[in-house]
Amino acid sequence: MNRKPKILVVGSIIMDLLLLTKRVPLPGETILSEKYQFGPGGKGSNQAVASALMGGDTTFVCKVGDDEFGKQLQQSLINKGVSVDYVSVNPNKQSGFCVIMLEDGGNNRLITHLASNADLSKADIDRAFEQEDYDGMIIQFETSEESIIYACDKARAKGIPIIVDAGPSVNFPLEKIRGLEILSPNETETATLCGVTPTNEIDGKKAAEILAERSGAKHIVLKMGDKGSMHYTNGQIMHYPSHKVNAVDATAAGDVFTAAMAVQYLQHGDIGKAIKYANIAGALTVTKVGAQDSIPTAQDVAAFGKAE
Repeated sequence: MNRKPKILVVGSIIMDLLLLTKRVPLPGETILSEKYQFGPGGKGSNQAVASALMGGDTTFVCKVGDDEFGKQLQQSLINKGVSVDYVSVNPNKQSGFCVIMLEDGGNNRLITHLASNADLSKADIDRAFEQEDYDGMIIQFETSEESIIYACDKARAKGIPIIVDAGPSVNFPLEKIRGLEILSPNETETATLCGVTPTNEIDGKKAAEILAERSGAKHIVLKMGDKGSMHYTNGQIMHYPSHKVNAVDATAAGDVFTAAMAVQYLQHGDIGKAIKYANIAGALTVTKVGAQDSIPTAQDVAAFGKAE
């Protein structure tokens, strides 16, 4: 494929409040934050922005509230090159909101209120599929189960490859979205979905076999943080090592990995090459603070690859 892959992202969009602190408070304790900042986030929105910055022709289906955050979130998407033709507004709910406590060293704690995201409807999804065709769809588990299953049914009926980022960590009924192109959970999400934590290649293969059986996915790609990633297909598991960087904030790294992998895979069909590219994109993301403020461009990834 010589042109940009045309990618539909269906999912969540959330305004983040990031609090930088030396450590999180104990129960009943009040501590002082060193800094705070607002910024766009949500797994779906992160992946839509990353897809656009990595070279995808990206359309996003999501739902915001009729409030100032909703307006800011939409404008941010436009500024990053994401089509907002199918972003809808719920006049009766607030936009999604997340509080992120980021500790020194890069560990974080998140509390999310989905708000309008929980009301993403079949009609919202239908509009995007009725008007355009896509080379692939990226979806996550941060909207209602019904909307996720429906979007996957629509994509499958049109022969559109489905890439699922299995976050956040929920015991989703994978059997209801069988026929995936790629299923990509992180370590915690893997354990939640199949009861096996992939700390090594033996356990990784065991977990991937279960996930492949349940989801019918052609490729299982396990995100392992600073341990890299593992790819399972046709009974074989392969490990792809991570890149050494100065990690300051892991927020959105998994989202960026999935989007970068999806763009590359849909571009040339080489899953191994796509995973190597995604490992670089995820590594660069953790070197900056924030969700979408930390997402690298395709040029950033290319420059890092040449410098190594």
